[in-house]
Amino acid sequence: MLRYGLFRLLSGLVTLLLVAAIVFVIARIIPGDAAIILSGGDSVAGSAEDLELVRERLGLNLPIPVQFFIWLGDVAAYDLGTSLRTGNPVMQDIAQRFPFTLQIVLMAMVIAVVLGVPAGVMAARYVGSWGDRLLQTLCVLALAAPSFWVGILIILALVTVFNWSAPLFWEPFWSDPAASIAQTIWPALAVGLRQVSLISRMTRSIMLDVLNEDYIRTARSKGLSEANVIFRHGLRNGLLPLVTLIGFEFAALFGALIVTETVFNVPGLGQYVVTSIANRDYPALQAIVLILASIVVLGNILVDFAYGWLDPRVRLAGRSK
Repeated sequence: MLRYGLFRLLSGLVTLLLVAAIVFVIARIIPGDAAIILSGGDSVAGSAEDLELVRERLGLNLPIPVQFFIWLGDVAAYDLGTSLRTGNPVMQDIAQRFPFTLQIVLMAMVIAVVLGVPAGVMAARYVGSWGDRLLQTLCVLALAAPSFWVGILIILALVTVFNWSAPLFWEPFWSDPAASIAQTIWPALAVGLRQVSLISRMTRSIMLDVLNEDYIRTARSKGLSEANVIFRHGLRNGLLPLVTLIGFEFAALFGALIVTETVFNVPGLGQYVVTSIANRDYPALQAIVLILASIVVLGNILVDFAYGWLDPRVRLAGRSK
């Protein structure tokens, strides 16, 4: 198990290195010049000598491989650089914005699990009923609708019915939890509906297979209650694929929020990514992508380790090797 864990950590580091290299190169070759943007745009940019001085100060005149290895050395020393747009250390900007994104992701996953798992179980228990067909139709609609479009619809509905608009100041959770949850529930719903659909469909599919197994018939023949049969003997044995899906979707939600946060004007990492791309803020963009990739890699590693906890057969297989 220890060898497997070290292998997963090593492969995760290699993945992060590849992601960092690809993003670094793409950020340098896309159209646009950070020196011109920092000088005020094309109309007010300084002379060619002034622009060259700016590039030299930022290190943009060096070959891309040299820039990459310099940046990599700074990252190894826990220095993600200074934002070209705000002038603040990138870590400071991310530390201010990350709590809002994390809160929305956690709320979206809670909504998805609390609604998706029971809905999938009930759909499998009463398969073919009107409730099952209605749930499948709603799931397809939710999967087909992009989360930012769902967010726009939610904002339009809130403005029309409750005269609500996105706040200019977002309350941090530690300052006022109730007010913070009231503000972030709408973007969490916008991105969480897709996860509800995915989890409910996966749960329904798993339960349809599990409920036809011999041990389920044996449990029913012993006179156990239907709730005991479904949740203790059925759902428990189908948790493994669900854990995999929830782990993947939890990590993917950080990327899905990039546009949705902009729609709701949430001062989170997603909005920071959009403004960094628009302003060619290379240090900020590289740091955020590296952090998001780290979350995805870490989520996958944790899911792999959760297998051993949920399924004893995985632990036994690891020992036999």
